[in-house]
Amino acid sequence: MDTVRVAVVQAASVMMDQEASVEKACRLLEEAGRQGAELIVFPEAFLSGYPRGLSFGTVVGHRSPEGRKDFGRYWRSAVSVPGPAIDRLSEAIVRVQAYVVMGIVERADHGGQGTLYGTMLYFGPDGTLLGRHRKLKPTGSERLIWGEADGSTLIVIDTPFGRVGGLICWENYMPLARAAMYDKGVTIYIAPTADARDTWQATLQHIACEGRCFVLACNQYVTKDTYPQDLAGYHELDAWPDEMCRGGSAILGPLGDYIAGPLYHQEGILYADLDLRQIEEARYDFDVTGHYARPDVFTLVVDERPLKNVSIP
Repeated sequence: MDTVRVAVVQAASVMMDQEASVEKACRLLEEAGRQGAELIVFPEAFLSGYPRGLSFGTVVGHRSPEGRKDFGRYWRSAVSVPGPAIDRLSEAIVRVQAYVVMGIVERADHGGQGTLYGTMLYFGPDGTLLGRHRKLKPTGSERLIWGEADGSTLIVIDTPFGRVGGLICWENYMPLARAAMYDKGVTIYIAPTADARDTWQATLQHIACEGRCFVLACNQYVTKDTYPQDLAGYHELDAWPDEMCRGGSAILGPLGDYIAGPLYHQEGILYADLDLRQIEEARYDFDVTGHYARPDVFTLVVDERPLKNVSIP
C-alpha cells in the first residue's frame, strides 16, 4: 500500500461510566468509518476516563474513606480484557472494517486483582484484539491509581500499511523506550496523551523527526460537565476552569510537519491520507536504527519477559 487514510478522534469519555463510554466510542468509530478511515485512534484512557483534577482523598500518609469510594467507582468503570466492553467494541469494529487503537483503563482480573493499568489496545478490522501495551511509568499522581507494566507489552502491529506502535503520554519522554520502539521498525507511531500544553507539540515533532515516522497524536477534549456530580471529590474541581483539557490532537509527517491539527477547544475527528513513500524519503539522510546508529558505541538491552511475583514450576 502506498497510502492509508487515518482518523484521530478527539473526544471526552463519559467519566466513570463504562457503558456510556463504549456507546460513544462505537458512534465515533462508525462516523470515522463512514469517512473511509482504515486506521482509527482514540485518546488515552477513553474507556472510561482520565480523572483529571481528582485526588481520591489522598495526601501523604492518609487516604480518606470518601476517596476510597470514588476510587471504587473508578475501578468498577474500568475495562476487563477480555470482557463485555471489548466484545461490544469488536462488534463495532467489524462493521467499520478498520484497524483501531483504543485507550482504556484496564482492570487486572487476576494476578494483582485490584490494580488498574493505563493501556492501549490494538484491534484488527475483523474485530480481533491483536495486542495491548500497558503504560510502563504512570506519571505523578497517576501512580496512585495505575500500576507499572513490565516490558512484555512493548509491541508493534504489522498491518498492510506498515508497522503500527507507540507509547502513552509521558512514556514518550523516555528516550530508551522510544529507542526500543524505533528498533521494532515502527512507521506509524501512536501517541495518545492527557497533556494539552504547547510543549507537548514540540515532543510530537521531535518524535516524527527522530523516528522518521508518521505520528498520530490523540488527546481528549474535556469539560467539567463530563464528570458525575455526585462524586465525593467533585468539589475539588472548583479550582479548575470549565474547559479542563483543551485537546491538541494532531497528525504529523516523518519530517515533523503537521498534516492535520493540532485541534483545540472542541471535540472532533482529524483525517489524513498518508503517503507511505515519505517514510523512505525521510530516512534518506537520517535512519535512527540504520545508518545513524552506532552499535559499536551504544547498545540497549530490553527485557520483554512477562514478570510475575510467583513462579510455580
